[in-house]
Amino acid sequence: MILLSAVLSLMMPIAAAEKPVLVVAAPDSPVRLDRAVVLTTSEAPPVVLYAATNVTENELEQFTVIAFVFDADGTLKARQTAPGRRTLEAHATKYSTLVLDGSEIAPTYIIVIGVNQAQRAGSETWWRGDLQGAAAVAARKK
Repeated sequence: MILLSAVLSLMMPIAAAEKPVLVVAAPDSPVRLDRAVVLTTSEAPPVVLYAATNVTENELEQFTVIAFVFDADGTLKARQTAPGRRTLEAHATKYSTLVLDGSEIAPTYIIVIGVNQAQRAGSETWWRGDLQGAAAVAARKK
């Protein structure tokens, strides 16, 4: 019985702390991010979990998400970009993650994310949005 308890305790998932993430968007962004949280454990880098919704009538081949990390005073400490999910159908929502492994993230830091690029399926043209100013304002308001 003791052996079974030990094995079961090893199989239990590591408890993760959850903290909300601030989301910013360019006015004409083809992708909306929702339900964004940072999941942290003692044994891995923080991970942002988010829902991405295509708000257009067109399929998107790909998009990128940018994360801004600010200290408690609103000073930008890091910026990290990562691809989102590939192929996001019109009006569809998919969940994805962004691993924040580019720099140390203190518990008091503020994470702000947004979509900064998207490419419609069958097109070579990218939509781009500059989010750093909006992210800085959001972090200062926090």
